[in-house]
Amino acid sequence: MSTPDRSAEEGSTGDDWSPEDDELQHHVPLPVELPLTENIADAALDLKTQVLRFLATGVLSAIVDQGVNLILHFVFGVGVTLAKAIGFVLGTTTAYLINRRWTFNAAPSRARFFAVVALYGVTFAVQVGIYTWLYQALPDGFWYANVAFVIAQGTATVINFLVQRFVIFKIR
Repeated sequence: MSTPDRSAEEGSTGDDWSPEDDELQHHVPLPVELPLTENIADAALDLKTQVLRFLATGVLSAIVDQGVNLILHFVFGVGVTLAKAIGFVLGTTTAYLINRRWTFNAAPSRARFFAVVALYGVTFAVQVGIYTWLYQALPDGFWYANVAFVIAQGTATVINFLVQRFVIFKIR
């Protein structure tokens, strides 16, 4: 594979080019790297894009949530409710940081932050309650813990998206 001739570019001798230059020019930013200006925050995304971004963020956040939960419970012997609570807090923190910026293109706001904290308080109770109830109702075991997680997480995800989309990050 040949290297492009950079000598024709203004200010370039062609001798100082490296493959890393192209990698830097073609880097696709992660959601947390995206710049956030008022112009971007004012441009509302369509519902389909928001749902897809919310779900992608949710998958990552669920991995954080359940990963922490399972490690704490099955590796370190932490009680099921405490392990789930810690996983939930870390997973939802991940979700908020990415969703505010990437899914809803929203500028930082103290009122919005407290609204999300209140929403997460409600979905925390819903998710941990459903998870704990199902964990105790189902046979003991690693796979049943994951079934309980999927049901509890799915319920919390629907509540979170609807409230964030139509109340907290309302499209203008």
